[in-house]
Amino acid sequence: MTNSTLFVTGAIIGFLLAAPVGPVGVLCAQRSLTHGRIAGLISGLGAALADTFFGLVAAFGLSVISDFFMEHQDWVRCIGGAALVGLSIKLVVSAPAQAAPSSGATDHLGNFFSTFALTITNPITIMSFAFVFASFGVMNAVVTAIDAWILVGGVFVGSVVWWLIIALGVGLFRGILSDRGMRWISRVSALIIFVFGLIALLSVILDEDILALKTL
Repeated sequence: MTNSTLFVTGAIIGFLLAAPVGPVGVLCAQRSLTHGRIAGLISGLGAALADTFFGLVAAFGLSVISDFFMEHQDWVRCIGGAALVGLSIKLVVSAPAQAAPSSGATDHLGNFFSTFALTITNPITIMSFAFVFASFGVMNAVVTAIDAWILVGGVFVGSVVWWLIIALGVGLFRGILSDRGMRWISRVSALIIFVFGLIALLSVILDEDILALKTL
């Protein structure tokens, strides 16, 4: 497998693993509507970086890191679930009366790290990358460290492309929705995120994976 083929394959994998709609996807869409495309894209970049980290772990076979996440997955899921529940409450309390101006002050750093933290607290992602890498047969092509970096670089680009589509696509509706519509969007987003958080917490309490949350 050539370097270009390896990169493109990584990009396809990154895109496919980022695509399933989860709480982070809902959050990015909501931020694109209420705070503008830049806020949505930066939120997506946080998730893309977390996906890239897990891709790096899988590509380099860093079993120490993957084992740590899997051995402590209950605590990790608890943290992620609690964060989602807290975030949903914050969305309801701070539901905007109208869309914030694109040029207004936006906590881009907070947007970035919040989605990074939510994505990194899902140990299932490591298993997803390992499974998809094996399915695509890319691990046989990863012989050197350079090969691994090329693959991971592709994963990052593919993930970013997905979040760019989300931010730009959803952002098209910004300015079209009424203020009342914006408030309802925030409330519905909060409800969806709350449900994902509740499922994550219940999966720990019941000691089983009720749902493999891709973007927790």
